[in-house]
Amino acid sequence: MNLVAAQIVNGLAIGMLYAVMALGLSIIKGLLNVPNFAHGALFAVGAYVCYTLSTIGAPFAVALIGAFSGAALLGFLIERFGIANLTGGSYLLQVLFLFGTALVIEQILVLIYGTTGVSLVPPAMLGGAMDLGFMFLPRYLVFCALVGAFSIVAVWLLIEKTRIGSSIRAGIERREMVQCLGIDIGTLLTLGFALGAGMAGLAGGIALPLLGANATSGNDMMAIAFVVLVLGGLGSLYGAVAAGILIGVAQSLTTLVAPSASTLLIYVIMTVVLLIGPKGLFGER
Repeated sequence: MNLVAAQIVNGLAIGMLYAVMALGLSIIKGLLNVPNFAHGALFAVGAYVCYTLSTIGAPFAVALIGAFSGAALLGFLIERFGIANLTGGSYLLQVLFLFGTALVIEQILVLIYGTTGVSLVPPAMLGGAMDLGFMFLPRYLVFCALVGAFSIVAVWLLIEKTRIGSSIRAGIERREMVQCLGIDIGTLLTLGFALGAGMAGLAGGIALPLLGANATSGNDMMAIAFVVLVLGGLGSLYGAVAAGILIGVAQSLTTLVAPSASTLLIYVIMTVVLLIGPKGLFGER
C-alpha cells in the first residue's frame, strides 16, 4: 500500500510536469492553430539555462525564473521574426519553419554544451525525503508538484482575471471576432507564443534534477505533451492540465506491474479516449 501511495505521489509530480509542458503547447496551438514542433527544443533550452545559472552560483529559484524567461524570450523572437512573417502563407510552411527551428536550436545547444548530457543536484533543502510515518516522500517531488501547481494557477489567473488574458482566451476561441474588435492580433499572438514557450522552458528547468538534459531531451517530452494535448482536447487549456495529471499517475502506477509498458500506456489511453470521444476529454472542436 505504501508503494502504491508513493507511486501516486510520483505520478502527480510527473503529471504536473506534463501539464505545464502541455499547457504551453495548448496556448500556442489555440492561438496560432499550428503545432509547435519547436516546443521540445524550448524545453531543452529551459533545462540548459537552469543548468548554466545554477553552475555560476545562482539560487535554484532564480535559475527556474531564468529558464522560463530565456525560453519565453526565444519564443518571442521565433514568433515575431519567423511565424509572423508566414501568417498569410501556407500552413505547411509554418510547420516546416517550426520543425527547422527545433533542429537549429538543438545543434546550437550541441555546439555550446557538447553531446554529453548534463544534470543537476537539487538544493540541499530540497534533497532527501520526508518521513510521513507510513512512507518516505522525496522533497523534490513535492517541490515539482507545488511549482507545477503554482505555475498553472498563475496562468489561470492571467487568462481568467486580466484583460490580456481575456484577449488570449478570446483569440483561442474566436480569433476572427478578436480582429473585428480592433485588438492587435499580432501582438496577442507574439505574447501568447512567448508565454507558451516560457512554460516549456520552466518544465525543462523543473525536470533537470529528475531527468537530466541533452540537446534532444525535449523530443520525448514533446511527444508526451502532444498526447496530453490531444487527450485533453484541442483548444482546452484545462483539459491539458487534467490529461497531464491523468497520464502521469497512470504511467507511474503501471511501473508497479509492467515497467516496460509505462510509455506504451500513454498512447493506449489516448487511442481509447479518442475512439470513445474524438474531441478528447474536454475538447470542443
